[in-house]
Amino acid sequence: MKRARPSTKRATRIADPRAELAALHNIGAALSAAWDLDTTLHKITETTADVMQMDSCSLYLLDKKQNALVLKASTGLSPAALNVGKLQVGEGITGYAAETGKPVAVRDAANDPHFKYVPGTEEQKFKSLAAVPLISQGKIIGAMNVQTTSFHHWVKPEIDLLALIGELAAGALERAELLDGLQRQVNELSMLAQVSKTITAPIYLDEMLAVICEMAAQIMGAKGASLLLFDEEQDQLALRATYGLKREHAEISPIDVETSLTGRAIMQAQPVVVSDLQQEPLYKNQALAKREGLRSFLSVPVSVRGKTIGAFNCYMGDVHTFTAQEIELFSTLANQTALALENANLAMSSMVVREMHHRIKNNLQTVAMLLRLQMREPESGNARVVLQQTYNRIMSIAAVHEQLSQEGFRLIGVRGLIQQAAYIAKQNMVHPDKEIQVNIEGVDLRLPSQPATTVAIAVNELVQNALEHGLDKKERGVVNIILNQDDAFYEIRVEDDGAGLPKNFSKNDSLGLQIVENMIVQDLRGEFHIANRRGKRGTVATLKIPKMKVG
Repeated sequence: MKRARPSTKRATRIADPRAELAALHNIGAALSAAWDLDTTLHKITETTADVMQMDSCSLYLLDKKQNALVLKASTGLSPAALNVGKLQVGEGITGYAAETGKPVAVRDAANDPHFKYVPGTEEQKFKSLAAVPLISQGKIIGAMNVQTTSFHHWVKPEIDLLALIGELAAGALERAELLDGLQRQVNELSMLAQVSKTITAPIYLDEMLAVICEMAAQIMGAKGASLLLFDEEQDQLALRATYGLKREHAEISPIDVETSLTGRAIMQAQPVVVSDLQQEPLYKNQALAKREGLRSFLSVPVSVRGKTIGAFNCYMGDVHTFTAQEIELFSTLANQTALALENANLAMSSMVVREMHHRIKNNLQTVAMLLRLQMREPESGNARVVLQQTYNRIMSIAAVHEQLSQEGFRLIGVRGLIQQAAYIAKQNMVHPDKEIQVNIEGVDLRLPSQPATTVAIAVNELVQNALEHGLDKKERGVVNIILNQDDAFYEIRVEDDGAGLPKNFSKNDSLGLQIVENMIVQDLRGEFHIANRRGKRGTVATLKIPKMKVG
């Protein structure tokens, strides 16, 4: 077999001191222009291949966790092998150079006993190889090699130049890693500051948690993040907020604590790491992970004052080895989230107290107003009747608070309040021997607490008015309360089949109707009308309340 002649042209040019000086100048200029790690890696390989006139230059960095040299940059190997191709320290010619800390140059690399082909690199086309270790502060941080597509006879000036480039490259890489680390810390601190700002921002809790999930995913460079909170009564984890995950994740909530990966993080009170969810037998939703492209997984507990209340999960789109620094960072985010939840709960408790004080104050003022109106009446009539009317009004307010205790801060169903008020009025104002019916029909109008209180008192006055004046002399009678609404108004009608309104009727003649007029027209900017029914005996009182004023 005829062997190729060594490239004397390359050797001659490198042997020239002026050429070597120019090469070093080019290398130094290239490394000075690069600051971040990725740029530095590529500058080293590109400039080295150029100044040494090599067909390929490749750079491997030591991954301490794997104790392996990982391919980070190359001018001649397949780009698909970057960050994937690797050699154990001592493995292959390049690994051997890293292990011994000395340059190695081989003319026929494939037949050298140290040679090892790195899958996926497509380096079969190369013949000769020279490698040097990358040493920084006495420690091996990687190795680099140059290769040729034809057999090449290595000369000492080439090896010396490659070794010198290796020394320069090691220093540049150390600087770039340091700057990358500082920049990463700045970014992390900046994001943590944003998280802290979000925690104290006056936004709703669910919105805040969603923002925190988004920030966590950005900080971790993750595909998605999720927050699950512990339901002690059900002994289950429920999904509370997500980012970057499909809605199918919500469908698998709640999650059993004892059998899930997230539950393990909670029970052990420490992080749980999974290399690949798609291959993890304990993960129950491998099909979902494959559809979404979820691979590596990190779950950390969320604790408040020593009590674990949930877990924070991180999903990577590639197989990823979580470093101790990344786990610590994500745990810090979990602690920030716990703080957010605690602050939100404290704020909610404070808000509840303020809201209840506000409502009680408003309703006490309403009671005081009703009593003042009663006192201004020139002839209050029978004291028992006056006290009964006032009692009915106060009980209407009490009905609102009773419903608030059941429904919290949501809108209140007015129909239930009216039903209670009508029942109280009938029990206290209608003799047991009489057959008087009070019926309620129509839709249930849902109003905020204060307008609901006003409406309940107003309808109570209209029902009392019908029972006291319209049906007081009848043995049988009916009061119908009809509730309707359209796009603009809530409407409530109170109809009776009693005696009807007297001649020369005026609302000012009745304290109850004055109360209705004041509350509906003045307080709610609505309308109040009362008149005899057309073609029928009795009266009809109509309340119309604009939605925009009470919503």
